[in-house]
Amino acid sequence: MPTINASPLRILFAALVTALFLVTGSTAYAAEKSKPVVKLATSAWIGYAPFYVAVEKNLFDKYGVKVELQDFADPALMPSALQSGSIHGAMYTYDQVIMLVANGHDFRVVMPIDYSNGADALVASKKIKSIAELKGRRVAYPFSTCDNLLVNYALKSAGLTEADIKGVDTTPENVPAALASGVDAGATYEPNVTKALKLKTGAGFHTLYTSASAPGLITDVLYFPAKFIKQNKEQVTAIIRGYLDGLDYMNKHPQEAQAIIAKQLAATAQEVAEQAKGVRNIPLADMTAYYEPRQDAQSLYTSGAMIAEIQLKRKQIPKAPSIEDTFDASFVAAIVAKP
Repeated sequence: MPTINASPLRILFAALVTALFLVTGSTAYAAEKSKPVVKLATSAWIGYAPFYVAVEKNLFDKYGVKVELQDFADPALMPSALQSGSIHGAMYTYDQVIMLVANGHDFRVVMPIDYSNGADALVASKKIKSIAELKGRRVAYPFSTCDNLLVNYALKSAGLTEADIKGVDTTPENVPAALASGVDAGATYEPNVTKALKLKTGAGFHTLYTSASAPGLITDVLYFPAKFIKQNKEQVTAIIRGYLDGLDYMNKHPQEAQAIIAKQLAATAQEVAEQAKGVRNIPLADMTAYYEPRQDAQSLYTSGAMIAEIQLKRKQIPKAPSIEDTFDASFVAAIVAKP
């Protein structure tokens, strides 16, 4: 077989192509590496679905930021992680922000995410038919997080207070186990509610009260330390825009989005569809209203006052904070002005 000698021109061309590939490849890699990484605390919750989708589909990429989600089985640990700097921001219910600010920490809500409209629930043994029948019974729920608010609100509707029940402090994820071990009732959020309702212990369990009775009372928000906001305004804007793109993607590609969300929540697509019925993700057009003083619970002023009242009674805060000290409305306002 004769030897094939490549021409000098062909060798030169190949070398140029290889060099070009190496340069463009390394440039792209460097650009990817140079994007700031923002770590956000989260917990397994259907309301955060747009974030799950946005991360999976790289929807933050075009805004020049990379978002990493860190799941917390116990959301009460988020504030200490924020203060240590191991995470940059968090998504959780507004009551957490009220408690932090009231206790002297400078955190600000930059965006309302969703409100629970049935996905938080007080689950009880089927032997218990009404809220009034909880008197003197053991009720498991997290004392320091959002379902504490739901329990108080439910008890108030029946003329009861926390002093009338035997509260059992636990994490949201541990409520089904507490019910299985013999506790009479428990308050938590999806997917834990569904897990609790599937228990076969004793007479079984049913939903006694849900957040649908108080839409807006349990609102999830995205918040950051005020110092981070001041130093990283472009990143905060990028995260909000990426979230909105995630919400838009969910609406346009529901089946694909459900598969992504199901993986994140360790659920089936059908379970995701059912859980989604109990929550409302807030569209951009409705966000600004949360920063306005109004009488309904879909205003941080109203829900914040209710939260502070309960936290004061529980001696979790020394005094109610000024609501204006709990949020920064400028980011949503700027995006609404220039979508």
